[in-house]
Amino acid sequence: MTTSKKALITGVTGQDGAYLSKLLLDKGYEVHGLLRRSASADVVDSRLKWIGVAGKIVLHDGNLTDLSGLIRVLNEVRPTEVYNLAAQSFVKSSWQQPLLTGTVTGLGAANMLEAVRLVAPEARFYQASSSEMYGLIQEPVQSETTPFYPRSPYAAAKLYAHWMTVNYRESFGLHASSGILFNHESPLRGIEFVTRKITDAAARIKLGLQDKVALGNLDATRDWGHARDYVKAMWLMLQQDTPDDYVVATGRTVSVRDFCRLAFAHVGLNMEDHVTVDERFLRPAEVDVLLGNPAKAKAKLGWMAETSLEDLVAEMVEADLARLKTHEHL
Repeated sequence: MTTSKKALITGVTGQDGAYLSKLLLDKGYEVHGLLRRSASADVVDSRLKWIGVAGKIVLHDGNLTDLSGLIRVLNEVRPTEVYNLAAQSFVKSSWQQPLLTGTVTGLGAANMLEAVRLVAPEARFYQASSSEMYGLIQEPVQSETTPFYPRSPYAAAKLYAHWMTVNYRESFGLHASSGILFNHESPLRGIEFVTRKITDAAARIKLGLQDKVALGNLDATRDWGHARDYVKAMWLMLQQDTPDDYVVATGRTVSVRDFCRLAFAHVGLNMEDHVTVDERFLRPAEVDVLLGNPAKAKAKLGWMAETSLEDLVAEMVEADLARLKTHEHL
């Protein structure tokens, strides 16, 4: 493929941004990323370095809250595809910073849609929607037609962004699609997320660096897949003739407790000896069960999850062991 395809990725330095960048570069794209100004500029591209794409992406200074900056970047890049992955994406923080979350995760997506409409209406647009929008689940298995019931400021902001994407598609004819992604993890997951907290703790305890780890609700269940698989679904959505919304999931739900068991068992430990529950890590409104039905993505995109939960957990634990042994942090 020639470099006539140009992608602009917001949230390029995050987990999904790194995996998507690698996928697009491998497909011959010219990849551009929007980068929020940060005082910790020396570590901001650590995920891109880890996955081997740092220096291969053109980074642009910008922020989802600044419409004029988005217009300037779109004018400069003239992308054929725009992937909006940027967000305040940590559910727990959204309770501490509900207005910031609404501004960035919700209105920020609307800013990006408006900028695309004004500057690059022919570009294909992807919005990172979230299974958290289902919240207090209205059906045991969630599909594209399941009613939403958000249970956090993050989920409410994502729902606003999701419906704005639908409205821009239907009102202005934009090729705008949303991927309703269920939980997806990897060695590039931020340490504040429970899955990475677990795999990092299992590695630390195995190496004798700590003895216990405190977690919140061990009985919450999630549909966990690998980010490397899920970014393929994002790309496939933008290759379709008709834009649409798709659930991206594995169709299997597992408790936090069982995720712990897998991680600790991988290093020959018993989780019951090391895991404690701390009420500080409980959410004000819990989302107990999420389980996605990926049938539409399979039928229309030809997509399905390729990595088992067991393989995902093993990969994450091994990456944390390797990091701790070489004193690299992510």
